Amino acid sequence: MFSLYPAFYLIYLSFMTWDGFSPEKTWAGLANYKEVFHNREIWAAFSHNFVYLGWGLFQNALGLLFALLLNSRMKGRNAYRVVLFMPYIMNGVAVAYMFNYVFNSEYGSLNTLLHGVGLDSWAISWFGSPKFVNHVLGFITLWKFMGLNMVIYLAALQSVPSEIVEAARIDGASRAQAILHVILPNITKVIELNLFLTIIGTLEIFDLPFLLTDGGPLGASETFLTMTMSTAFKFNNFGMASAMSITLIAAVIVVLGIQRFVTRRWGE
Repeated sequence: MFSLYPAFYLIYLSFMTWDGFSPEKTWAGLANYKEVFHNREIWAAFSHNFVYLGWGLFQNALGLLFALLLNSRMKGRNAYRVVLFMPYIMNGVAVAYMFNYVFNSEYGSLNTLLHGVGLDSWAISWFGSPKFVNHVLGFITLWKFMGLNMVIYLAALQSVPSEIVEAARIDGASRAQAILHVILPNITKVIELNLFLTIIGTLEIFDLPFLLTDGGPLGASETFLTMTMSTAFKFNNFGMASAMSITLIAAVIVVLGIQRFVTRRWGE
């Protein structure tokens, strides 16, 4: 009732023309899907999601690096773990408004710092620059979610038997070789899980661009999901929005299929 019915109803709506209010729905056939695939603005917005994907992959690499560092006997490692994980438990809206003050072009702390050290040419309108806005938002997602990746990787590293790592070191393997050839192959499933969560999150990003830029400037930070929501609730085209949702689901399945193929080949 709460899972399958909405899913099938979404598919049904994707073949209809409906404004969301009228009791009658008009059959549109494949017209909505044709419009999705021929609309350049939609795919331009979808291309912005790949900027988040790039930051998400970097986020995974950084999380794994910190997990490897904090899995050692470093002094104060528990405090570092708490500090790095804390951004994840913060409310998403609070994070958005906090970074709005950091990157604000007039009174933001980042531009104030740049002016203070004499780098006036670097002080730009971060949310007003089509070239940088998606990278700024991608950096915010890295700051917020890297701690989650780190904790998951840390749990996986602690499950790797220490005996096989010690045996590799006794056989002459360096620390880097032990990590590359012993530790990482033993946590392949966890790496695949983290990549799975990252890909879904980046392809369905909504809250930060909606709260901080509302798709601006001139649609430069519009994502596929923000455009889908606008199509439904601003332009009252629920049939088109449903077709866009189904298309996004298909795109996620394709990307995840490629990711699983690559990680399984690497695991083998």
